[in-house]
Amino acid sequence: MTKIITTIYLITAVLWVFLTIKTGHSTHPAGLYLQIVLFVVPFLGALFGFKNTKEWGGLKSAVGKSILFLSLGTFTWSIGMLAWNYYVFIANVEVPYPSLADAAFILSWPLWALGVVYLSKATGVKFALRSIRGKISLFIVPLIAILASYYMLIEVARGGVIELDTSSTLKLFFDLFYPIGTAVILAMALTFFALSMNFLGGIYKTPIVILIIAFLVNYLSDFTFSLTTTNETYFNGHFVDFLFLTAMYLLATSLSMMSPNIKKVIQ
Repeated sequence: MTKIITTIYLITAVLWVFLTIKTGHSTHPAGLYLQIVLFVVPFLGALFGFKNTKEWGGLKSAVGKSILFLSLGTFTWSIGMLAWNYYVFIANVEVPYPSLADAAFILSWPLWALGVVYLSKATGVKFALRSIRGKISLFIVPLIAILASYYMLIEVARGGVIELDTSSTLKLFFDLFYPIGTAVILAMALTFFALSMNFLGGIYKTPIVILIIAFLVNYLSDFTFSLTTTNETYFNGHFVDFLFLTAMYLLATSLSMMSPNIKKVIQ
């Protein structure tokens, strides 16, 4: 399973680099097709995750619940890209904001958050919280992550201003939820890693570390996307799309490796 996702990612990476060199990183019709891969990779990752959920006993175990919600989050993100592709290839219009794609993207965050919560229960975080160091980390790490997110997503990406459209309740919701949701996911991922790193071991350490890196790359992708859309420099096939692809590839890889039979999966 991992080989399938990796092959798709590497082929796309080579083609994207070739296109970027050829166009000087500017808009090109071929860049539209990267959006298709941005649907395929997380969709496959979610399917592999659902399969592994079943192997772990589904909702009967903390690991099964974790993989299920992580997979559901990844699946809804892929549905967001499916909607994006509809606007690009079928409706042939500029992707509106907010759109069905935004609804799916935002739904993925609480699902991922639930996945991280259940994963923390399965990796010994409760033992870390018994120590003073663990309690301090539980307070300090999220605080640093949220402050860093405010600076990166508001001060840098949006010039210190969030333009809130009070005439549209739906748009107002998305304007607020995007930076808040991204900050929460980053805070949870870093807190989980800080509290569980002493308990991570064995063959499942690799997929969990990959998962944390995936959320960090996704955070960087959200920041870059906010920056480019604010500066009106985004186009289909932009570097930020490759960043999102990398984040989804890492997520898909992590989900495909979270199997009781992990050695066979890697092979």
